[in-house]
Amino acid sequence: MTITQLKYVLAVAENQNFTKAAEKTFVTQPTLSMQIQKLEDELDIIIFDRGKKPIELTDVGRKIVTQARNIVNEANRITDIVDQQKGYIGGEFRLGVIPTVMPTLLPMFLRNFINKYPKVKLKIEELPTDTIIERLEDGHLDAAIAATPLNIESIKERPLYYEPFVGYIPSNHELHNTEKITIEDLDLNNMLLLEDGHCFRDGVINLCKANRNYEDDTFSLESGSFETLVRLANEGLGMTLLPYLHTLEVKSEEKKYLHMFKDPAPAREVSLLYHKSELKMQIIESLRNTIAGVVKGAITFQNVQIISPLPQKFKS
Repeated sequence: MTITQLKYVLAVAENQNFTKAAEKTFVTQPTLSMQIQKLEDELDIIIFDRGKKPIELTDVGRKIVTQARNIVNEANRITDIVDQQKGYIGGEFRLGVIPTVMPTLLPMFLRNFINKYPKVKLKIEELPTDTIIERLEDGHLDAAIAATPLNIESIKERPLYYEPFVGYIPSNHELHNTEKITIEDLDLNNMLLLEDGHCFRDGVINLCKANRNYEDDTFSLESGSFETLVRLANEGLGMTLLPYLHTLEVKSEEKKYLHMFKDPAPAREVSLLYHKSELKMQIIESLRNTIAGVVKGAITFQNVQIISPLPQKFKS
């Protein structure tokens, strides 16, 4: 049994296809098939049911894949130990970022990070929180940036910053002349929301549910981007809430529509996530320090109230 054979098993389990797995592991399909067959012969079991399309794991195959993932991770840790000892910060690093953070945060730190750590090959994907959790647990991401707390046992959370919510209220809205708004002012019946699947949307809904006047039977107009929500608000279709960093990109003539909350301002916690196995920690720490350095000057709020990104029940 070899680490290489276990990596081939994991590749086939992920892709459910020998040809695709061979492409992902940069070997020929016959080589990959032969090595997996050798492993099955050595263990005297069948890992994959090749008679099904797509290929499926057998019952014992599922157990082997779970253990193989642990073994491969521990083998990778040896490389990490050597890299840390040498002070080397480089290699491939797969980072997932949620859609409501990607457009504003990435431009703030990416060039700085690339210039400082040119040997790191960043692969960045925009992914929803559910997919990020799944890929971190499966080892298909090295780290991620998402709204927290998530409280997932297998994933560690390192807060990067706390980003306040800001009201975007057009001139024809009843709250426009209110200098600073409160949670009690919010009405989900008159709120423009991101479409389902965005954790910022869940945070806004949770915030509105904290209001005693919240009703379950609500009207909502939803969109996939903050830019669209702003345009809809400008058309008089309601108000919306934006994350603070996004307000920095609002057009100068629209700044007058931004309304801060009274202290403590509702906010989301944005964290760097990684698996509890703590692989590639030298890159994770470098990434965290770079982001914290650039965001520190952009967000100076002290008195905030963290709103959970996950749906939850509020006491009335």
